[in-house]
Order: sequence, then structure tokens, then C-alpha cells
Amino acid sequence: MQTGFEINTRGQGLYEVTRDVALWLSGAGDGLLTLLVQHSSASLLIQENADPDVQRDLCAYFSRLVPRGDTPEMSYLVHTLEGPDDMPAHIKAAMLPVSLSIPVQRGRLVLGTWQGIYLFEHRDAPHTRKLTAHFRAD
Repeated sequence: MQTGFEINTRGQGLYEVTRDVALWLSGAGDGLLTLLVQHSSASLLIQENADPDVQRDLCAYFSRLVPRGDTPEMSYLVHTLEGPDDMPAHIKAAMLPVSLSIPVQRGRLVLGTWQGIYLFEHRDAPHTRKLTAHFRAD
């Protein structure tokens, strides 16, 4: 069983997709879910979904770790045609997962109490991101 999701982002940040994925899986039985983001400047994460400060802190950390391309410390970048946020977005996506595997039991995601599935948008401008989901029953 396979489907796709479109996630409209408003720029850099984490966008929770747990509810959409869980709704699609309802009644699916036991198996394994694989998710893939079909872009090279965004990532997928399983992260805490109880305190929004976690998402803010993650964004702040990765912005400090990989600053925009128009800062002096990133002056070595060659790929700059698509703007100062593009190559840093590719670097972040290279450091973070672009696919996830999540067990499913009786049609429900087997996640921890405070865990959610997030698309991590690394670009400044809004984008429509495509996510492919594949469920394989046991």
C-alpha cells in the first residue's frame, strides 16, 4: 500500500505530519511504514511533539551549525545560484534523515508518547514538499 502527501511549508521550520500519516494507516494492520521526502533540501525527523520549544531550539541549533551562504563563515560555498539559503539547506539535508522506518501495530504508528513525525523545511521561502509513504504488511 502506497500513497503520497503534499506538505505546504511557510519557510524554515518543522511541520508535523503525524496525524495525516496516522489517518492514512488506520485499519492497516501490522507491518512497517517507510516515509521518504522527495527533496534534497528538506529532511524527516521523529521528534518531541509536546513542547514547541523543542522545534524552535532545533531550528536555532541547525541555523547556527550551518548558517546562510551569505555569511562570512560560509564564503567558501560555490553553489550559490539558488540563493544564500539553498546550499545550507542541502548540507542540513545531508546531515539529517530523508527517510524513516516506523513499525505499525493494528494500524497505529508505534511511536513514543511524546513523539511525532516532522518534515524539516530547510529553505527560507514557502515550498510544497512531497512525501511518499509505503506500508508493507507483515
